[in-house]
Amino acid sequence: MGKIKLNIESVTKFITAAEIDAIRGEIESAKELLLSGKGAGNDFLGWVNLPSETGADFMKRVKDEAERLAKMSQTIVVIGIGGSYLGTRAVVEALASREPKGPSASIVYAGHTMDPDYYAQLMKRLDKEDYSVIVISKSGTTTEPAIAFRLIRQHLEKKYGKEIANNRIAVITDAQKGALHTIAGAEGYPQFVIPDNVGGRFSVLTSVGLLPIGGAGYDIDKLVSGAQAMQRECAEKKSLEENPALMYAAIRNLLYRKGYKVEILTSFKYGLRYFSEWWKQLYGESEGKDGKGILPYSLSFTTDLHSLGQYVQDGERMVFETMIEVAQSNQEFSVPNDEANIDGLNYIAERTLTYVNNNALKGTREAHVAGGVPVIGLEIPQIDEEVLGQMIYFFEFACAVSGYTLGVNPFNQPGVEAYKTNMFRLLGKPGF
Repeated sequence: MGKIKLNIESVTKFITAAEIDAIRGEIESAKELLLSGKGAGNDFLGWVNLPSETGADFMKRVKDEAERLAKMSQTIVVIGIGGSYLGTRAVVEALASREPKGPSASIVYAGHTMDPDYYAQLMKRLDKEDYSVIVISKSGTTTEPAIAFRLIRQHLEKKYGKEIANNRIAVITDAQKGALHTIAGAEGYPQFVIPDNVGGRFSVLTSVGLLPIGGAGYDIDKLVSGAQAMQRECAEKKSLEENPALMYAAIRNLLYRKGYKVEILTSFKYGLRYFSEWWKQLYGESEGKDGKGILPYSLSFTTDLHSLGQYVQDGERMVFETMIEVAQSNQEFSVPNDEANIDGLNYIAERTLTYVNNNALKGTREAHVAGGVPVIGLEIPQIDEEVLGQMIYFFEFACAVSGYTLGVNPFNQPGVEAYKTNMFRLLGKPGF
């Protein structure tokens, strides 16, 4: 199994070895607080040991249901918002260039928006395709997915009839209570559980992510095994130099204290753009509270070098960058030779796109560092299920340690409720 590595060489211009030594004790204490289960939000620590506690019977049930849905469907609609769909989308989009390992369906998403134009487009597609549904909500009353489930359930029943429609719905919800749990029990939908002690943004390695990722035909055993390897590394490796998650937490907290308030996650792999969306929720909801926190942002290179690249290079010096560096591609093309050479590209003729892309990365990193942007490198060998499992757990563990170092509860999200209160009042919901 290829391992991910943290490269802080480009950061040494901005942070000294003495400063790393000075924060070492804080980071190690935050790690011990996390693993002891005595810190703030300790009722949401189920994700910490989740990879190693994921059993064979559970995985078989998930894989069997994923295969059942995929075999009857061209498309699986995943209904959810926030952590109920971002982890799935992160993995499925990242693996899109790889061939599925088993029965597979295309994955589309609902419940993450209330835009009627989006649903008009989605319904046109579902009119033409055989599809099934995975609906994910702990309560079943979250507005966006609840509306989507009503709309799509109605469409499904009209298309197939109620009995067949019921066979095309799987539910992931609370084990004992809630509107969706009640509906699933009444209709006989297969049910999977969102663990009480795992928050949504940490839930991708539960059935929340594993079932739809399996439905897309990808190897969820390898995804979990990658997370297991990173869990062991995060728990057992004590020093910052041995433990990339601890070093990442240390560097980003040091940069924050120096006035770098915005972290940009970047990569030169187009398929990682939704991994960045998952990462933004993970860090934004975990750290952005009590008037504190680094603002997580993301850019997809080289595309965004032609839009926000100017600001990153020459704008206000408040940003730092975490750059995901992928050594190998899953597919390959070479630049064709052209005898006329009117576009002047023959100097890279017969070179692979990976070679060109990776040199664009190196050039960008050099330019950004020279321009005053600290760049943390996260080096991965390739994009596959095992590596993605490592990355997911790496960022989760580093996020928890970083949040405790910052002095916040990384596992609550009180600010998320503010807009809902106003929305319910404006909509006339009883009690608001």
